[in-house]
Amino acid sequence: MTKEEEVRRVLAGLMILIMSMVPFHVFAASALDMVKINANSVLDVLRDPKLKGEAGKKVKEQKIEAAAEKLFDYVELSKRTLGLNWNKLSMDQRKEFVELFKTLLRNTYIDRITAYTNEKVEFTKEVQLTETTTEVQSVVTKGNTKVPINYRVIKKGSDWMVYDVVIEGVSLISNYRTQFREILGNNPPQVLIDTLRKRVGK
Repeated sequence: MTKEEEVRRVLAGLMILIMSMVPFHVFAASALDMVKINANSVLDVLRDPKLKGEAGKKVKEQKIEAAAEKLFDYVELSKRTLGLNWNKLSMDQRKEFVELFKTLLRNTYIDRITAYTNEKVEFTKEVQLTETTTEVQSVVTKGNTKVPINYRVIKKGSDWMVYDVVIEGVSLISNYRTQFREILGNNPPQVLIDTLRKRVGK
């Protein structure tokens, strides 16, 4: 892996969960305004000089995990990732899948989030997708490397909830949908559940 590719991976990991520290409470502000406000709050925590070292890293991880529950719509994310295959899962399997998928995402990206240094984040515009969904577009810059990262959010009551993240044109949902579809192609849903259990160490 080249140095530029590694930088891109770090930036991608940073921004997938960067919005997971503070919930999107919608008042009169637009989705873009809310994303920007919450991003700045998260960045302040990640830049906090008091949270350096292993002890600081653990505190950051705890904050991210706790607040992610308030921002990410993991059920919506799971349903859209599995597509029609979602209907093949029983209620108990759906519940377990959501929890395992959430843990998988956490394990995949948490180290990259807490390794944040001083990347520049610029939110550019928002694009309405449907009556209830919007895409907030941003660019993350480190040195000469620029990575476009877009957040797809859905209106739930008075809140905006993240249900997908698109990094350099690649959707988080699409990426995992391909992996899970291959497993479910010739296997019952329980095989997917068992596979995820192994991947997250459960």
